[in-house]
Amino acid sequence: MTDEIHPDGLPVPRRYFAILAISIGITMAVLDGTVVNVALPSIARELGVSPSAAVWIVNAYQLVILATLLPIAALGERVGYRRVYQVGIVVFTLGSLACALAGSLPLLVAARVLQGLGGSAVMSMNGALVRHTYPDAMLGRGVGLNGLVVSIAAAVAPSLASAVLAIGPWPWLFAINVPFGLLNTWLALRYLPRSETSSRPLDRLSVLLGPVMFGLFFIGADALARDGAGRLAPPALLAAVAAGAVLVRRNSGVPAPLVPIDLLRNPVFALSVGASVCAFVAFIIAFVALPFYFQSVLGRDQVETGLLMTPWPVALGLVAPLAGRLSDRMSAGLLGGFGMLLLAIGLALLGVLPPDAGALDIAWRMALCGLGFGFFQAPNNRTMLAAAPRTRSGAAGGMLATARLLGMTSGATIVALVFHFLPGSAEPVSLGLATAFALFAGIASTLRISRRATARWPPGG
Repeated sequence: MTDEIHPDGLPVPRRYFAILAISIGITMAVLDGTVVNVALPSIARELGVSPSAAVWIVNAYQLVILATLLPIAALGERVGYRRVYQVGIVVFTLGSLACALAGSLPLLVAARVLQGLGGSAVMSMNGALVRHTYPDAMLGRGVGLNGLVVSIAAAVAPSLASAVLAIGPWPWLFAINVPFGLLNTWLALRYLPRSETSSRPLDRLSVLLGPVMFGLFFIGADALARDGAGRLAPPALLAAVAAGAVLVRRNSGVPAPLVPIDLLRNPVFALSVGASVCAFVAFIIAFVALPFYFQSVLGRDQVETGLLMTPWPVALGLVAPLAGRLSDRMSAGLLGGFGMLLLAIGLALLGVLPPDAGALDIAWRMALCGLGFGFFQAPNNRTMLAAAPRTRSGAAGGMLATARLLGMTSGATIVALVFHFLPGSAEPVSLGLATAFALFAGIASTLRISRRATARWPPGG
């Protein structure tokens, strides 16, 4: 394939193969963040470890991704998004193979760290590659399709894990990545777009402080929700705040900093980040609390609970491409505000369901939540990417992924604290908090209506 830089997206048919490569990569990264949850009891029994120790099979992957997204995004701006993505796919595939072959918990956790490094490269480059693959006039369509792929991956993850475990042992969950990883490596080498690179050197201290800040935040947040580990939380969180303060101070006034303070000075970008964090806090609170609500309060069994959770991701996946297309012509602030209002209404209606509510009563409320989140996610992501100059697409994409993971980590911590301190009323309180965060996201989104969705760069320029 030709190796020139395409300033306004790739030509057809190369664009379609690039989309396929991007979609396979993000699908694998998203799936491996959740499919392992289903297999944790089996893995713990087979490796002879406690459930609390086995949780680090999940935590190691999430912690590495959260800690390295921004440094890897900054690296992509300097050496090229395509190159970092290609290396990430290779590392992810090797990590998957190592997970499948691991015979002990330490080896499996180490392999998950390697897999997390590859997944971080894939996630942090995802937004930038989407932007360089699609013409500017079709960016919303591309972001919507990307959102559809992520939604489908998240929706099918538990069912896929159960299907794999029904016919084979838990290492198959990781081994299945290897052939797809090899295919994706070939596609990435051949079809992904080239991008401009920067000659600015990486700030090594900032590269170190970023993972320290996010790592300590994750450890502190996790400790808050664990019996016997609460004393670890305050020093870890305080140290995370201190590291963050040093990091922000070091990156202030620096061109193309690791923490994208230059982008956050753009009100449209900053509001989009804030809206994304709040939206994903609401999302994860609901998805953690609703299974308990359906079973403990509404008296549903596990199979029914799984079926009742399905309308949300299905509706989200159906509306995401439409919302992406609309965001190319309409205000993302309007679409996002409307979507978060629908989500808040759906969550509030779920919270007041009578104990004898029928499946249809639950399903349409769940679908309303999914529709609302779908109308928000793609336009918000498009705005976040388009509000940054093309040379800072890596930082914008890294911040997009960081906002999502930060919101999900914070939401999981909030709902765990609610269940710990308010066990008798945890489900309705959690749904009330999710409703509040959805409204906060809607307010942040609507504040962008008076501003152009693709604000000029630099801010105020």
